[in-house]
Amino acid sequence: MGLFNHARALRAALVACGLAILGPVTAGHAAPMEYDRGLAAAAKPAEPFHLWASPVFRGGLVDKWQAVARKLDDERVQLALCDGDRDNCASGAALQLLSIIDGGRQREGRARLGEINRAINLAIHPMTDLAQFGQEDVWSSPLVTFYRGAGDCEDYAIAKFVALRMAGIAAEDLRIVVLEDALRGEGHAVAAVRLDGHWLILDNRRMAMVEDEAFRNYRPLFVIDQSGVMKYSNAPLLASGRGREPATSLSSAGQPGQIAAGD
Repeated sequence: MGLFNHARALRAALVACGLAILGPVTAGHAAPMEYDRGLAAAAKPAEPFHLWASPVFRGGLVDKWQAVARKLDDERVQLALCDGDRDNCASGAALQLLSIIDGGRQREGRARLGEINRAINLAIHPMTDLAQFGQEDVWSSPLVTFYRGAGDCEDYAIAKFVALRMAGIAAEDLRIVVLEDALRGEGHAVAAVRLDGHWLILDNRRMAMVEDEAFRNYRPLFVIDQSGVMKYSNAPLLASGRGREPATSLSSAGQPGQIAAGD
């Protein structure tokens, strides 16, 4: 999966170099400084919630993601084989996930994201890791989740991460974000997708997608992409005096979302 690309660790230095390109204006020939959109974009964080994040190379969360990433490599091969010969595919879980991916491929833009978000929310029965595995915070790969038909927040997020990639979303526009739920006092995980320069949050607790700036009462802790795990720096609480948005939410009953928020 190409975990932990060290080029990401150079991001801050590259940004500093980019800003230095502007340099001082030569005396006697001062010209109006033109607005450079590329430099402006490089000067602010590209991650969800517009916060800086730095690579993390060890810890519990890294171990969990590395284990899942190894399984994802194997499952991509199985999904590709089933996708090419569905009549002879022996995996019901693979066929179910491919059907959801097909639905996404038939749509474009936000409709593609919404189709996959909704389908995966409905396909997986919410169940805590303790009830399912007898232990807390077990991260499952998509085919395991679909085989069992149940999972909790990170299982939904991982399944969406894989389905969206196979449906044609670029890897650099996909993330999994681990947050602290301030209202419930527990960890949570969601998928995030960048569309037209805006990050949309795909949450198992609601059908409606919202932009990261409207995703309230959470504190972002970690962000995961195709290169590995990054930790947010000095992440603030995304608070709202109005509380959680009620729009098109899934039933809160039996919606497990607990995840180990620390690392």
